[in-house]
Amino acid sequence: MAPGRMPDRIAAACRATGQPVPEGRAATVRCVLDSLALAHHRAVEDAQRLSGRSVDVVRVVGGGARNALLCRLTADDCGLPVVAGPAEASALGNVLVQARAHGGTGESLAGLRALVARTQPLSRYEPRGTTRAWRAAGQRLGFGQTPVAVTAEE
Repeated sequence: MAPGRMPDRIAAACRATGQPVPEGRAATVRCVLDSLALAHHRAVEDAQRLSGRSVDVVRVVGGGARNALLCRLTADDCGLPVVAGPAEASALGNVLVQARAHGGTGESLAGLRALVARTQPLSRYEPRGTTRAWRAAGQRLGFGQTPVAVTAEE
């Protein structure tokens, strides 16, 4: 999206889709994070549909892995655990793959993934409650149709 006046543009988008309009900076940030969590859920559903395989954990890497609230909301919306990290996944992956290509690691790709898991701080977020409110929000936006079973209450 083009830069500039994002709070106003977010408010206009909310009005256009019949969503509550955020009032103030904190509500706007929360709207953005909620929207990202819904988008993550949609991406998980698409991946499952396109691959024919189920997803049992969502991995958030890069800068988003540093945002605990985003990771928590994603876990709650998807009804799946979220493993966050590493924050510098792109740079780390690039270095490791280049080292492997030049014979510097002797590791398979699976071995490199295990190395990252052993050496990088990762955080895990378990879903809390039901996904009922998230499903309702997704349906208002035309996605989030796949029910996810969650046993705890909201």
